[in-house]
Amino acid sequence: MSVIALTGGIGSGKSLVANYLFSLGAEVIDADQLARQVIERGTEGFDQVLAEFGDSILNDGDIDRRALGEIVFSDPVKRKALEAIIHPKVQQALAEARKNLTENQILIYEIPLLVETNAASKFDKVITVEAPLELRINRLKNRGLVQSEIEKRIANQATPEQRRAIADIQIENDGTEEELLRKVEAIWEELNAPRN
Repeated sequence: MSVIALTGGIGSGKSLVANYLFSLGAEVIDADQLARQVIERGTEGFDQVLAEFGDSILNDGDIDRRALGEIVFSDPVKRKALEAIIHPKVQQALAEARKNLTENQILIYEIPLLVETNAASKFDKVITVEAPLELRINRLKNRGLVQSEIEKRIANQATPEQRRAIADIQIENDGTEEELLRKVEAIWEELNAPRN
């Protein structure tokens, strides 16, 4: 059983790498997905976020993630308050997932804020996906983010150098999707190689 952190800056292509690893046979958990689940309507997290941020972040009774994002990416104190609600609940969900792994399974945990949460030591290995800044910005614009949002989000993340410093494996995503898949396949073979 192996639990591997998959990180990378926003727009680097880590979700695509996670999808490739899943198709090759890995169990994959997305920290962002868990973070969404723990604050869905009806959860304790939802009530806590509402108590902290007020009704202005609601849209049709649900938390408007974009409105919440605008607040927390502009105010470090508010971001810390949100993280204090979400992170313990996400860690608990990951702990539950670990319990269900069988001996030979590989769990890939997609975690954008690995450096920022000082969590690298909790994993057997760390993979970082990196891409040139211009390419990342173009991808994010294609997802509908505007320049000011992109700049705030990138500024709130660790630098490529910080991610590389803690990574056991680095993937440079600066080519085609086909080239990326070949890189991921090679890493998957390496991860599954018999240990002496």
